[in-house]
Amino acid sequence: MMSRKLPASTVLVCRCKPLGARMRRREFITLLVGAAASPMAARAQQSAIPVIGFLNSSSRQLYHGEIEAFLKGLGESGFVDGQNVKIEYRWAEGHSDRLPTMVADLVAKKVAVIAATSAPAALAAKAGTTTVPIVFETGFDPVHIGLVANLHQPGGNVTGVTQMNALITSKRLELLQEFVPKMKLVAFLVNSRNPGLAEIQRNEAKAAADSLGVKIKFLDAGTEADLDEAFANLAAARADGLVIGSDGFFRGQSERLGELAARHSVPAAFETHAFVTSGGLLSYGGSSADSYRLAGVYVGRILKGERPADLPVQQGTKVELFVNAKAAKALGLNVPLPLSGRADEIIE
Repeated sequence: MMSRKLPASTVLVCRCKPLGARMRRREFITLLVGAAASPMAARAQQSAIPVIGFLNSSSRQLYHGEIEAFLKGLGESGFVDGQNVKIEYRWAEGHSDRLPTMVADLVAKKVAVIAATSAPAALAAKAGTTTVPIVFETGFDPVHIGLVANLHQPGGNVTGVTQMNALITSKRLELLQEFVPKMKLVAFLVNSRNPGLAEIQRNEAKAAADSLGVKIKFLDAGTEADLDEAFANLAAARADGLVIGSDGFFRGQSERLGELAARHSVPAAFETHAFVTSGGLLSYGGSSADSYRLAGVYVGRILKGERPADLPVQQGTKVELFVNAKAAKALGLNVPLPLSGRADEIIE
């Protein structure tokens, strides 16, 4: 076949796009696809981060130290909030009747584990789910209040940490009697809005008072308004001292309780450091910081795949005694010498 010879004046025109333009167009399309996919990738990555439901019957502003301790425990297990785990906080603000709805909300959000950090919160969580792992923190005997069947083999989806504060009610009464040796009548404050817990404490307080040869009068408070009425009744009863029961509502009112005890000039014992620094005479109870840290460790272990049924309930071993020497002086009392040596802190 003979090739056709083009005239010298003929110009060949190539309709193909330059290589550089084609490359730029390809890169542009790649960027568009990447931009569209990146939000989806971000959402996928975010959804892969486990979520912890943190449930408490009180108010957040009263638990800064405990939250810090909980986060520390999580960190010991390799988890950092906002990095490889997310925490959804739910605070009932002293209204325990809100807890079941909060539990249902956390379950609907498919949280990986619920940290129920008060007895009412733990009981509500257990009643609300049998599948989501629950780690509780409480001052009560978890077997006695029905959270677990056995401390060493909790079974089911529930385990946690106990300070056993409710079980040292008798010790608080003994300490108060050391300050007031001639005490004949002691008042005991409970929250009947948590009937099961209140009944346990009534029985223990009555037994402790009987063993010390002291009469006991029970007072009740479940709201801030109730506290004023309870202290008015305390003054009318002419009680020689006051022991405040272990309860999430009372913990949330620690500072106010200390102020009320000072205002009504009554020797009073509770379980929190804030109560003493606000005017209360003494506090005796398990270290909440220690138990919240342990709860954080357990949550981390469950996130790594361990089962609550295989994690024995831990019991906090650190018990703290705080004494307000200034409050004792205002009440006309002396700090007993044995208590001076045993106290973790004496506030002058």
